[in-house]
Amino acid sequence: MAALDVFIVNVAAPTIGSELHATGADLQLVIAGYTISYSVLMITGARLGDRLGHGRVHLAGVALFTAASLACGLAQGATELIVFRLVQGAGAASAIPQVLSLIQRTFTGEARARALGAYSAVLAVGAAAGQIAGGVLVSADLFGTGWRPVFLVNVPVGVLLLVLGRRVLPLGGAGGKGRSRALDLPGLVLLGASVSMLTVPLVLGQQEDWPVWSWLSLAGAALLFGLFCGYESRLARRGGAPLIAPRVLRHPGMGLAVFRILAVMSVNAGFLFALTLHVQGGLGYSALRAGLGFAPTAAVFGAVSVTWRRWPAGLRRVLTPAGFALTAVSVAVVGVAFHTGGDGGAVLYAGYAGVGAGLALAFSPTLTGALATVRPEDAADASGLLATVAQLGQLIGVASFGTLFLNRLESLGVVRSYSSAEAFWVCAWALAATAAAGAVSGLVLRRR
Repeated sequence: MAALDVFIVNVAAPTIGSELHATGADLQLVIAGYTISYSVLMITGARLGDRLGHGRVHLAGVALFTAASLACGLAQGATELIVFRLVQGAGAASAIPQVLSLIQRTFTGEARARALGAYSAVLAVGAAAGQIAGGVLVSADLFGTGWRPVFLVNVPVGVLLLVLGRRVLPLGGAGGKGRSRALDLPGLVLLGASVSMLTVPLVLGQQEDWPVWSWLSLAGAALLFGLFCGYESRLARRGGAPLIAPRVLRHPGMGLAVFRILAVMSVNAGFLFALTLHVQGGLGYSALRAGLGFAPTAAVFGAVSVTWRRWPAGLRRVLTPAGFALTAVSVAVVGVAFHTGGDGGAVLYAGYAGVGAGLALAFSPTLTGALATVRPEDAADASGLLATVAQLGQLIGVASFGTLFLNRLESLGVVRSYSSAEAFWVCAWALAATAAAGAVSGLVLRRR
């Protein structure tokens, strides 16, 4: 449900924009606002579960997420919707890290790897299926509610999860050293401020014609992130509990996993956001047609995520670089298919399927490999770190590639479908280059 909510709004964005008179920047903030609070608060959410009990914090997060979903569905303006999306992200940040932590504390060895594989598959399918669900719900226009069911659908699901969760989840504390660790509130403030100062100018700068404050904000983001890194290092040397524990970062393969997850999620979110704006805004597709167009991506994404562990062991070492390479080629194919301004034809669906397979291969083996060998006492920090990186990747993808698309669209103007196709063409090549860099740089980092 939390993964789906990152993407379900993509297809609903044009309808939200028309009904609430929202600008392109407003729509980016509706999508990115959820991810901002989700990503920034993720590690703190994991730490709270370590102190107060993973089951208890998970249910509290689900309750907050459900209440915020109801508020989003009833919002009467773009500003309200952006605020409630921030709250919704905070609920997800409390609930989701507990899932990974419970898996790591409950299973060991091959059983843990299988559980993490199942988790990756659910996450992947939820992300891809969000586009389809958004199209179906918006086009259905249930009782004349338009885009609102994309949020309201979470309410009955959330209530059901709360009822079942109280029966099946352990509600006590985690025990051990993790329970006594203090929360790193200064680190949280520094990280949150740096992410916000990076995101806001990326989202609003294009609409405001890149004023001086946007560049100052970007410089301030770099400065605050440097202060965050310095503070975390000093806190660790003093024996404190930094937001990101150095021993987790030093875990074999963790640095490479962080890089790969950041890259793949940036490409994933940027591709889906730009593609949605093109097919609905440029080609005039209905929300249902746009959503169903992503079915090949969702189906292949889910199938590969579930089955890759059954493939020959000799192939597993190259799956992630091959996934990045396949993603780069497939995104380029989609860009070429739309370049003439038409509907892309049959080759378009081959491109969609290739994107789904490539993203699954780049993401699922990386996440499973990074967490399969982490010690139980580091479960919360490792879970929070990788979940945070995944959300930051999506945030960067929407903000950067979304801004690239909108900026190119505005500069071209005149003929709508042609301009949109040209804007997506430029965006597709930028996405393909990012995926290619993920493949090449991943190999270099592994040799080092």
